[in-house]
Amino acid sequence: MNSALTAAAAGFGTGLSLIVAIGAQNAFVLRQGVRRDAVLAVVAICALSDAALIALGVGGVGAVVVAWPAVLTAVGLIGGLFLIGYGCLAARRVLKPSALTVEPGAAGATGSAVPAGSAVSVGAPGSAGSAGSAGVPSVAGVVGAAGAPGVPGPSGVAGVAGRAGSRRRAVLTCLAMTWLNPHVYLDTVFLLGSIAADRGPWRWTFGLGAMLASLVWFAALGFGARLLSPLLARPSAWRVLDALIAVTMIVLGATLIAGV
Repeated sequence: MNSALTAAAAGFGTGLSLIVAIGAQNAFVLRQGVRRDAVLAVVAICALSDAALIALGVGGVGAVVVAWPAVLTAVGLIGGLFLIGYGCLAARRVLKPSALTVEPGAAGATGSAVPAGSAVSVGAPGSAGSAGSAGVPSVAGVVGAAGAPGVPGPSGVAGVAGRAGSRRRAVLTCLAMTWLNPHVYLDTVFLLGSIAADRGPWRWTFGLGAMLASLVWFAALGFGARLLSPLLARPSAWRVLDALIAVTMIVLGATLIAGV
């Protein structure tokens, strides 16, 4: 039982260390959360995509290691060196922190990482009939052109179409950011897969921990965006976060290499 909990905790910590970083995907999820636009769909896509890729890494790399045990040595060395390099990059970011911001623009645009001292800016309010800055449909989308409450007029129909189009753009953008990003395959399939292989019979427990970390992070970022955005706009918060990531990655990398 203790071994299972240890493997799950290690997977959770490793997965969180790889996911929690300033990038286009995280900025996009934050922006959608602030605008309250297709948040559930975006969070689900990110978490389920990570889960599928992590499972592919744990199963694929694990199967290769079982078939050719000598591969574990090569995977351990390469994965260990990568983790140490990743940790060093995080340590460098501690000296020059950035902040996660949300740039104004149409739904589907991404947020960005900006130099220290910049503040979070929220996307511009939607047009008539679309979700506004507070996520509340405009009056034109509820009251018809003739002014009769509850009778959708042309503007109401346009509002529904606008929200559907915004949701579609958000989903397509999220899918592209997730599946067309080469780093996601390196982090989830190869890196997490190689670390999980080192766990032997507990590799799937490790993988489940990493999947849970992804779900927790994206859910917190999307649904808690209005609370998190001021914190994530502070370079000091990312300095602390990157310091923790640096220590975690370097320790994990050294452990992998020592176990080869």
